[in-house]
Amino acid sequence: MTHGIRRVAVLGAGTMGAAIAAHCANAGLQVDLLDIAPKDGEDKNAVVQGGYDRMLKARPPALMAKDVAKRIRTGNFDDDFDRVAEADWVLEAILERLEPKRELAERVEALAKEDAIISSNTSGIPLHQIAEGRSESFKRRFLGTHFFNPPRYLKLLEIIPTEDTDGEIVEAVRNFGERVLGKGGVIAKDTPNFIGNRLGSFAGMQAVTYAFENGYSIEEVDAITGPLIGHPKTATFRLNDTVGLDIAVGVAENLYEAVPEDESREDLKPHPKLLEMQDKNLLGNKTGAGFYKRDKREGKTVFDVLDLETFEHRPAEDPDVPIVTEAQKRGDLGARLRFLIEKAEEDRHAKYIRDTLYPYMAYSSRRLPEISDTLEDADHAMEWGFAHQTGPFRTWDLLGVRETVEGMDSLGIEVGPWVKEMLDAGNESFYKTEDGRELQFSPVTKQYEPVREDPMYVSLDGLREAGKELERNDSASLLDLGDGVLCLEFHSKGNSIDAGVTEMGYKALEALKSDEWVGLVIGNEGRNFCVGANLGEVAHAVRNGMLDEVGKSIEALQKLLMGFRFAPKPVVSAPKGQTLGGGLEICLHSDRVVAAGESYMGLVEAGVGLIPAGGGTKEMARRLVSRPMSTAPGSPALPFLQKAFETIAMAKVSASAVEARDLGFLEEDDRMVMNADHLISAAKREVLDLADGYNPPERNANVYASGASARSALVMGIRTLQWGRYASEYDGVIAGHTAKILTGGDLTLPQWVSEEYLLGLEKEAFLKLLKNEKTHERIEGMLKTGKPVRN
Repeated sequence: MTHGIRRVAVLGAGTMGAAIAAHCANAGLQVDLLDIAPKDGEDKNAVVQGGYDRMLKARPPALMAKDVAKRIRTGNFDDDFDRVAEADWVLEAILERLEPKRELAERVEALAKEDAIISSNTSGIPLHQIAEGRSESFKRRFLGTHFFNPPRYLKLLEIIPTEDTDGEIVEAVRNFGERVLGKGGVIAKDTPNFIGNRLGSFAGMQAVTYAFENGYSIEEVDAITGPLIGHPKTATFRLNDTVGLDIAVGVAENLYEAVPEDESREDLKPHPKLLEMQDKNLLGNKTGAGFYKRDKREGKTVFDVLDLETFEHRPAEDPDVPIVTEAQKRGDLGARLRFLIEKAEEDRHAKYIRDTLYPYMAYSSRRLPEISDTLEDADHAMEWGFAHQTGPFRTWDLLGVRETVEGMDSLGIEVGPWVKEMLDAGNESFYKTEDGRELQFSPVTKQYEPVREDPMYVSLDGLREAGKELERNDSASLLDLGDGVLCLEFHSKGNSIDAGVTEMGYKALEALKSDEWVGLVIGNEGRNFCVGANLGEVAHAVRNGMLDEVGKSIEALQKLLMGFRFAPKPVVSAPKGQTLGGGLEICLHSDRVVAAGESYMGLVEAGVGLIPAGGGTKEMARRLVSRPMSTAPGSPALPFLQKAFETIAMAKVSASAVEARDLGFLEEDDRMVMNADHLISAAKREVLDLADGYNPPERNANVYASGASARSALVMGIRTLQWGRYASEYDGVIAGHTAKILTGGDLTLPQWVSEEYLLGLEKEAFLKLLKNEKTHERIEGMLKTGKPVRN
């Protein structure tokens, strides 16, 4: 149930309101964005327009594509408030003051449809206070919907019902958030700062205070509190720069005032040095300087670090933290954390991690069930809102609950009483699995209860544990998704295409010949769908003069992808995240693509001195040039050809699935899914929809080769870019090969050719470029730095 929400009214065009409006528009909803009319001036839309314009310029972008903005209609509270009556969902996001929110709620109640959902995006004001004085009908459908900033990218949506909110409305909002907006919904209680900011403020403030009071440098702390412990690369101090110090301090100060009964209230107070930084406008990225300051020296970008005594920035040092290397050798997150805790008494950096991690986990246990009834909602709040690999209770399980409690006791750190009750009853973990179902310990009932299951989520690891993995090698697997649908899963490094992936792809094609299977999904649960070919393998072949082997690999990949394209059963790809080079070529050869909204797709081979040779160049010619030429014979091919050429030669990458469609990577029948967790399920449904009466495409001369004159026009465009110094000489060499393939090689006149003909040209160009030293430089540069070399 998603409550039939198609039109949303967002009241308040500040940073959050405008960003929420943008994300609703990303999801295909029609949005009214309204704000107050200024007291002075003739333009009543000045305030809302200002917020809307800032949203358009936001970085990272709030909109998935510029055209998405057409779904947002702006207006003001004086002239356009009656639009509230059209909305299925009315979301208030005005300034954080109780009385204005109450006054707006009264106006909304007078106009809103009887079945419209009404919510507030407040981050701290009690919801029941906002609803005071409203009717029972209003209170029944009123709740908090707290998005985390930026709403497009952070998955967390805290849903805060009051005692009067209808349970069906709560579930409808959660389902809508998950299925339509792509969020992860957690149910929070109507307590100060809810879950995420309650736990996050404590963790953030005590981490900074401990560092300042115990002599740890900014560089040291950030070196040990990022991916090493399952946190983002922004770690501790870079995170404050990203969020904005004023926001972090403001949230903590407001929380301090709101929780006089909190036994750890004093730990929420910002350290005096943070207040000094705030006074000096050292707020982070928004003011150009915070704990770090971006600068340039000797032609290179550098990040200087703040001296906390002088409040001036100095060159950052590379801290000597040997424990990081030692911990990384231990493997997964649990092994790393256990090693660090063990070393805490003999290593100062391990001690920092223990002495900040323990209080955070213990505080989380003391706040349940005050802020949430379930462990999973508390864990998800930190995982989805702060991008932690594991929340406090899943982290605790990794360390061992009993051992950790004993360690906390020895340090005088108090845990929630329910934790010791759990242990005393013989329960050794917060989560466990029984009969294939995951259970969580409840701090309310003191029993294990089922973890909520998302019916739209298919766990490939779960299928594996259930014996549904049919084939496996080091790089890929074949799994049974049920209902006769196969899944080809990549799990190579970076989900790159290597010999193991290709081998498993051929096994998938062989399986599709059997009547047992109705189709194939190509997808995985990695962060990225596929980053392209394994550059390490290519570099190794080049260094060892094994170009013949590379040629065979290209042929094998081309044959595999053409096998997907002309398979006897439907093939559906499910990309998300980086879908680059060969990863995109897989999608281009599928019958249908079900893409996550956050899919960054591109043929990026030019960045490493090569051209797409798995059929990507051929597909751009077939899709962007051949189709319009077949429907409108006699039309000039050059405009279509130019788009295909620029897309490849400039290595354009979509900033979303919406932009991927604009670039020609996705077609009209391809689908976009906002929640990446639902991709495999949605792709499976697509296979089943296509399976009845499926007929593969016909093999024929279906690619339009424009010939020599069109190729000359493209080459002249390359020269123009070089003359303007927008492209290097070698960029021109690579682009010349791209132009040759797109126009049919040495063909003089326009004509229709087979796909195989262009595949041959791709292979020839790829191998020729691979012999050039400048391509070697680009490949080695990418492997070393992760960035393209422009030589």
